[in-house]
Amino acid sequence: MQWLVRFRVLWGIHKSFHAFHPAPSQLRCQSFSGVGAPKWNDHDVPKEFNFASDVLDYWAQMEKEGKRGPEPALWWINTQGDEMKWNFREMRDLSCRVANVLTQTCGLQRGDHLTLILPRVPEWWLVAMGCIRTGIVFMPGTTQLKPKDILYRLQMSNSKAIVTTDTLAPEVDSVASECPTLKTKLLVSENSLNGWLDLRSLIKSASPEHTCVKSKMEDPMIIFFTSGTTGFPKMAKHNHGLAFRSYLPACRNLMQLKKSDVLWCMSDPGWILAAVGALFEPWTAGSTLFIHHMSPFDPKIIIKVLFKYPITHCLAAPAVFRMVLQQKVANLRFPTLKHCYTGGESLLTEEFEQWKKQTGILLREIYGQTETGITCGVLQKMKIKQGSLGKAISPFDVQIIDNKGNVLPPNTEGNIGIRIKPTRPVGLFMYYENDPEKTVEVHCGDFYNTGDKATIDEEGYIWFLGRSDDVINASGYRIGPVEVENALAEHPAVAESAVVSSPDPTRGEVVKAFIVLNPPFLSHDQDQLVKELQQHVKSVTAPYKYPRKVEFVPELPKTVTGKIKRSELRKKEWSDVSSSQARTARP
Repeated sequence: MQWLVRFRVLWGIHKSFHAFHPAPSQLRCQSFSGVGAPKWNDHDVPKEFNFASDVLDYWAQMEKEGKRGPEPALWWINTQGDEMKWNFREMRDLSCRVANVLTQTCGLQRGDHLTLILPRVPEWWLVAMGCIRTGIVFMPGTTQLKPKDILYRLQMSNSKAIVTTDTLAPEVDSVASECPTLKTKLLVSENSLNGWLDLRSLIKSASPEHTCVKSKMEDPMIIFFTSGTTGFPKMAKHNHGLAFRSYLPACRNLMQLKKSDVLWCMSDPGWILAAVGALFEPWTAGSTLFIHHMSPFDPKIIIKVLFKYPITHCLAAPAVFRMVLQQKVANLRFPTLKHCYTGGESLLTEEFEQWKKQTGILLREIYGQTETGITCGVLQKMKIKQGSLGKAISPFDVQIIDNKGNVLPPNTEGNIGIRIKPTRPVGLFMYYENDPEKTVEVHCGDFYNTGDKATIDEEGYIWFLGRSDDVINASGYRIGPVEVENALAEHPAVAESAVVSSPDPTRGEVVKAFIVLNPPFLSHDQDQLVKELQQHVKSVTAPYKYPRKVEFVPELPKTVTGKIKRSELRKKEWSDVSSSQARTARP
């Protein structure tokens, strides 16, 4: 692509790891001084913390003193074979330039809101770090957003600036007139557009001299929009504690990253997992962050990359690992890969076992929310209990609570709660911006109520059941939709499924499955297929969990982050139970 030719000249893309060279002296930030190496324990929270000065600038100084090797901080590639590497000194210098662009050229001030909608391109990390340096609150968003989504975010957040690509620029322009606070539009592109500032050119001409703001731990840093599965997306506002959590020894125990490690986090930059797994976690440890600008996901490319590059840690959604396994590749023994982590949905026990058998690597689960970051996980030295989310990660005190905030005994179903009294733990979101009612709703006694149903065993392992509003109560049996969906996924006819409650005159509600069929089964007799699927579920899980109603659909409604909108299906089902496509089995 032509823009990459310009990009190579501006940033210095290199084709070989051994060809890495530092940035020219004129690109180096001149503001750096007096960076120490503070160490904090799990219960020692400083009053001031800024990820840019306390972490990124620290590692830049270590490089300058020869105490960190030549490994890049950011290693970026794309499917066209282009490759770019920046060390921490270059990241410091370039992010200082971005900080000056934002404050001097754009006139943004500390506390202002900036919407950041970029794919996996290096500018995402530069803008994020530039915002942290200046105290500008940035709001990541996925590039899958549509005009109405962008309009909602810009209006709700009173965003004063937006950074995006030429692909989404027309979508922004189509709604900009309805966003009175939006004053600055920054473009990452090889093309120029009327009304948009060229971010790359501005960075190139900006001064490298910048003084990082002194941030208090409770100062706002970033806002994430929730997935909106149970209503309009909420703005979960985080302070600098979200970044600081990655500094705590208990959190470092999850991945145990070292300076020599290379972490590939495949999360979309619009999600909180990207901020944690593709920014705070690796750079806190002085590790290399590996990024592949791959859209859409291609399991063949993923396999090729894992063989070619010295990646030691991989963090991705379960669907990624499932896609890799479905390629039926004989050899998946990746030469440098040591640890794999997944979260966000469930994998079948068979898939965990298959990954271990084919790669020789355990696939460890993590759990978290937009509001919490990584909350629970299976640590490297922890015994694995298949199907468990692992244990709570300090400083979060995670308990299973009832609807009044009372702690429930082991093996009792309840809500996952994080203790917030007498002390709110560092890393938990501050509140829902502009929504005090929703903020109050999730406070439950001494706990933040995640809205997720689970149990905890005698050893502290947490077992996820489903969202509170997703759990189905059929004839006194409480059924988590994930359990039924996992059972259905084992049948070759099922490509995807979503399980919700459906009203029933006798039982109050019953299990209903919306199913997308794999192409070979589209021509099958559907009445017979319904019976076969019901019998299959009965055979692989408790018989009472089988779907008494089944509806075959061409696709499932999803959020922009790819999560299935069960709430939408449930609302449709309870408002219209006479769908002509539904097939109900007799009890």
